Amino acid sequence: MATVSLNDLIEKMKLENLTPELDPNKKKITQPDINRPALQLAGYFEHFDASRLQIIGFVEYTYLEGLEESRKQEVYNRLFSYDIPAFVFSRELHPDELFMRYALEHKIPILSTKKSTSSFMAESIRWLNVQLAPCISVHGVLVDVFGEGVLITGESGIGKSEAALELVKRGHRLVTDDVVELRKVSDDTLIGSAPDITKHFIELRGIGIVDIKAMFGASSVRETASIDLVIRLEDWDKEKEYDRLGLEESYTEYLGNKIVCHNIPIRPGRNLAIICETAAVNHRQKKMGYNAAQELYTRVQNSLAKRREEDE
Repeated sequence: MATVSLNDLIEKMKLENLTPELDPNKKKITQPDINRPALQLAGYFEHFDASRLQIIGFVEYTYLEGLEESRKQEVYNRLFSYDIPAFVFSRELHPDELFMRYALEHKIPILSTKKSTSSFMAESIRWLNVQLAPCISVHGVLVDVFGEGVLITGESGIGKSEAALELVKRGHRLVTDDVVELRKVSDDTLIGSAPDITKHFIELRGIGIVDIKAMFGASSVRETASIDLVIRLEDWDKEKEYDRLGLEESYTEYLGNKIVCHNIPIRPGRNLAIICETAAVNHRQKKMGYNAAQELYTRVQNSLAKRREEDE
C-alpha cells in the first residue's frame, strides 16, 4: 500500500511544525481523504476514521475555546486514544496547552498552516490523491505533444527513444524515457511521470545516455503529463490488415482506464515524429468535436445519395 511521509506533506504545503520534538518521518499518511473532527469534539466517535489527517478549522477552534476544562479533558482523552497521523490547525491558529500536552504524550504531531481551512483541504486532497494513487511501471516513452500526453510503446530497439528525441527537437516536451510510472488519480485520468533516477535522460543505442534538460533547456522537459493517447510501434507485417480510415477507435487499458491506442507499423522511410504529432493533433480535434474520418464518410454518403438522385 502506498504511503506518504508526514514530512513530505510539511515540505509540500509549507506547514509549521508545532511539535518539533516528534519526528514527522515516523508518521505515514495512507489515504488522501481528510477529516474535520467537529463531531468527535462534540463527543460522537461512531464511524470516526482516525487514519485520516485531522483538520482543525476556526469553527472547531472556537468550540474548544468555549469548553470547560473538565469537558476538554474528557474529549481529549477520547480523541487522543486513536492513532492519528497528525492534526493541522488552519489560519495560523495554535492549540491550547492541554491539547499540546496530550499531543506530546501520545506522540501525535501538531502542524499549522496560514491557509484557510477550505483552501488547505482542497490542495492537500489534490496532492495526496496523486501521491497515493495506484501506480504501475510500463516500458515506453512519454512525451507532451501539443498539450496531449502521448505514450509511445513497443519492443525494445524499435525506435521509441529516437522518436522522442526528434519530437523534443521539434519543440515538444519529454516526460520520461524507458520507464513510465502511471498513477490512476481518477476513473478518467492517468498521470505519467519519470522515476527519479532516470528523470530527463534518454538512452540512444550507439551513443549512450543523453541529458535532455541540459542539452535543450528546461522548456524541453516536464515533470508529469496525463496519458491521453497511446502509440504502439510494431514491425511492418505485409500480411496484416492495418486501419486506413480510423472510423472505429482502438483502446488499451491501464489500471482499469481505457486509453485510445494507435498501432503504427514501422518500415524504413516513415517519419515517426511527424506521425506522432499528427496522431496527437487528430486526437485533439476529435475531443473538440471534429472527426476527419467521419467527415470523409459523410462526404462519400452524400456523394452516393446525390448520384442515386441523378440516376432517378
